[in-house]
Amino acid sequence: MGGVWERMIGVTRRMLSTTTSKLTHEVLTIFMAEVSAIVNSRPIVPVSTDPENPTVLSPSMILTQKSDVVDTHSSIGDFELKDIYRAQWRHVQHLADQFWKRWKVEFLQQLQSRRKWTVKKRNLQIGDVVLLKDKTVHRNDWPLGRVVNAIPSNDGNVRKAEVRVFKDNKFSTYTRPICEMVLLVSEH
Repeated sequence: MGGVWERMIGVTRRMLSTTTSKLTHEVLTIFMAEVSAIVNSRPIVPVSTDPENPTVLSPSMILTQKSDVVDTHSSIGDFELKDIYRAQWRHVQHLADQFWKRWKVEFLQQLQSRRKWTVKKRNLQIGDVVLLKDKTVHRNDWPLGRVVNAIPSNDGNVRKAEVRVFKDNKFSTYTRPICEMVLLVSEH
């Protein structure tokens, strides 16, 4: 009856069981706040009416009623040696980064099923909204793009696509293989 969220709870629990063995109460509390921010930043469905810049609804948007995600990496300040909780904070940030890497991989695998290629699937088409797999993105960042050109191979199947992404307050177009994209919403 609740298969989707029960599966996510199972994935989260499995990842937490390997990282929370010897943590103090304070570190565990802060780490769980980071984990909930990571899990709730995942994209659910695009809601933007702007075809050039798709915005995605996430659980954190529903919970906080805010569309902007706080960039945890740019808000990190300089700390002096007299800072008492510096080691604990760095430990939590390290654990949160490890959780993010595993969560991103396992969550994207749930979105993109990989069955045997015996059944023909729909090719990416112009206008589709895709989630880009990018190893360099910061925590809680889910890069979205819109397909502007589908590039078919000799057999007629789309193997690459040009994707338009809004990043750093400007539009960029990238050519990516389809294995590095997850279809969120089809245009047709």
